Amino acid sequence: MAIKITEECINCGACEPECPNNAIYEGGAQWSIADKTSVTGTYVLMDGSMVDVKARFPALAEDTYYIVPNKCTECQGFHEEPQCASVCPVDCCVPDEAYQETVEQLLAKKEALHP
Repeated sequence: MAIKITEECINCGACEPECPNNAIYEGGAQWSIADKTSVTGTYVLMDGSMVDVKARFPALAEDTYYIVPNKCTECQGFHEEPQCASVCPVDCCVPDEAYQETVEQLLAKKEALHP
């Protein structure tokens, strides 16, 4: 399951540089699959749609940092625990129940983002 940032976020930014997939963005910032990943060409999103990895998408939150579920692997294959949650001073990086994924699915996502 992906991680989400709750409304308790104080916008400290501690989480953003810790993410190995660059899945964390400042509120209002557009995102793309290609941002700091090694994937090229097209990418299959969790909903099955195919996108150009360089395509820019609208921010998922305007006022606080946010995590892109299509890029979040809960740090599987990189660290033993999600790094955003481990550095968050207000514990607002929590599992997102809307995105149920197995460890195998998270590792496959990691491999797709970093071929």
